[in-house]
Amino acid sequence: MFCLSLPLDYPGGSALNPRRHPPVLRPTLRDGRPNFNCTLTGPESDCTDVFNDDLAVLHLQYSTQWDSLAHVGALFDADGDGVAERVYYNGFRAGAEIVGPVDGRDAGAVGLIGVKSTSGAHALGIEQMAAHGVQGRAVLIDLHAHFGESRKLVGYDDLMAVLAADGVEIEHGDMVCLHTGFAQLVLEMGKSPDPKVLHGTCSALDGRDARLLSWISSSGLSVIAADNYAVEAVPASPSTDVCCSILPLHEHCLFKSGIHLGELWYLTPLAKWLREQKRSRFLLTAPPLRLPGAVGSPVTPIATV
Repeated sequence: MFCLSLPLDYPGGSALNPRRHPPVLRPTLRDGRPNFNCTLTGPESDCTDVFNDDLAVLHLQYSTQWDSLAHVGALFDADGDGVAERVYYNGFRAGAEIVGPVDGRDAGAVGLIGVKSTSGAHALGIEQMAAHGVQGRAVLIDLHAHFGESRKLVGYDDLMAVLAADGVEIEHGDMVCLHTGFAQLVLEMGKSPDPKVLHGTCSALDGRDARLLSWISSSGLSVIAADNYAVEAVPASPSTDVCCSILPLHEHCLFKSGIHLGELWYLTPLAKWLREQKRSRFLLTAPPLRLPGAVGSPVTPIATV
């Protein structure tokens, strides 16, 4: 078995995404004292137990993660009246099913404990993916073996050439994993990442390639997970349209097609083993947290070979 998750305090810092920060671990409180290496006092003071109990403040998409279908929507004229609305997969609406605060003071990580919120994805939340179960046949496409660690936008022709060279077939329902080597570089930087490496190395899918997007739909794949930052190149290559998505592959998968995306998975040891065995398939088990209303989730995927 292979664990396909980075430690959740990687990549370290916030150079990859300034809005996402490493997890914070803190003890809970017991009678006003930190509940860590704690012994009881009072009538039970003769007990021999030593207790630890903690909490975490998590940015759910900081490290190895799944995107829910509520992560990215689009401005789209769902009513046919010439006015674009903010909508998500299957027509769920911003402000109705996908609800967020309007005041910045109600966002962020300040003063969270004990605060009740009605915000969240009341439809399309990550808990739907968790309840459905994420386990089945997966296939790895080893982009790193062909393109190395140089920055490379992988389009349809590139991807088809890799599949042909390695004898990889994508069948209906496959969970597709893309190995670029990016997460390995992140791990080797030891939580002190170089921004030039974070933003200028390894392969990413070219979300502007219409043939690539068409293949994603026609292939019958069920999810795409990659060991890079966003599966697709960020920022995307320039568009000829005046107005367009800055994350075209996210728009195509999450908004249009209902295909979940996984990011920052740790695939290098698995990719090495599969290449040595001349294989590309494995059993993947990767449920997200069953956290109602969340638009993303940390995940600890397991590959069984």
